[in-house]
Amino acid sequence: MPAGLLRALIIVAMIATGCANQSSSLPLKPLGDISLPGDKSRFDYASLDAQRGLLYVAHLGASEVVEIDLNAGRVVRTIPNVSQAHGVLVVGTLGRVFVTATGTNQVVALDENTGAEIGRAPTGAYPDGLAYDPRRNAIWTTNETAGTETVVDAATLQPRGTVDLGGEVGNVSYDSTGDRMLVAVQGRNDMAVVDPAAMTVQRRVELAGCDHPHGLTVDSANGLAFVACDQNAILATVDETTWRVVGTNRVGDDPDVLAYDATARRLYVAAESGTVTVLDFRDSALVPIGSGHLADGAHVVAVDPNTHRSYYPVPEGANGHPALLVRAATGDRRIAAPTRAC
Repeated sequence: MPAGLLRALIIVAMIATGCANQSSSLPLKPLGDISLPGDKSRFDYASLDAQRGLLYVAHLGASEVVEIDLNAGRVVRTIPNVSQAHGVLVVGTLGRVFVTATGTNQVVALDENTGAEIGRAPTGAYPDGLAYDPRRNAIWTTNETAGTETVVDAATLQPRGTVDLGGEVGNVSYDSTGDRMLVAVQGRNDMAVVDPAAMTVQRRVELAGCDHPHGLTVDSANGLAFVACDQNAILATVDETTWRVVGTNRVGDDPDVLAYDATARRLYVAAESGTVTVLDFRDSALVPIGSGHLADGAHVVAVDPNTHRSYYPVPEGANGHPALLVRAATGDRRIAAPTRAC
């Protein structure tokens, strides 16, 4: 065998072994993936109705929403005509699914039972993430480039107001214990705490060590906010009592979507690099227990608090077609930091 070819084969083997080791370092067990329809364009957010076992995935590149029955392991329907479907949020108590149509700067409401469109409302420029305020029955839409939040009535889609965050914004989340909206303001490297009744910014939280905060989720029971900083691959933990960053963890490059399993007290961080990092909340801190390259395009994660399974829509699964990767949570494998993406 020519020396050059032998060296090439060795390099390929080393790369393959490295990727396999990264995948095996994740505390996740494959459970059989679900084939998804459509082309290999980008998927974006996913939202789970855990009571009904229905997962809704925004297929941004196809401008449609995919509804998946997790119990049956099959796609129920695709819902078209949602231009650049970006954020998606199912509110099971209302029987509605809300989707941001980035291509038309709108939020779209769908009937959860039929998939039929109920109505639309205008947003600011580049609507992205969504959150639901159950006390006021309001939907909050993050307008990324506009630097605002659009607030609409969840029943009528009539406008409630607009909140100016003073810079390009990332995601928004509702803290049920504190009755407040938290917004990652990536243009200012801070987090805004918003009074949802007055729709005014109550305070600004400096996110020390965080560059470009984008992903955001809340552990309301423990008074914590988790913020993903996509330009320096850091996860910041904010204590809502002191409003200070009380911990940081290294995650995969370009972290995007966060999903928190409150019953297991486990946080999943999915990155644009395809790296997934899993952390457990113990002794008042997040402890990394696994990280590795799951799949190219695995920047979205949803988790079921009942089964503790996690779900990752990707443009190309093992069979070369779009797929929903289904993973079960496994044991504790503590690590110091994530490994590189392949």
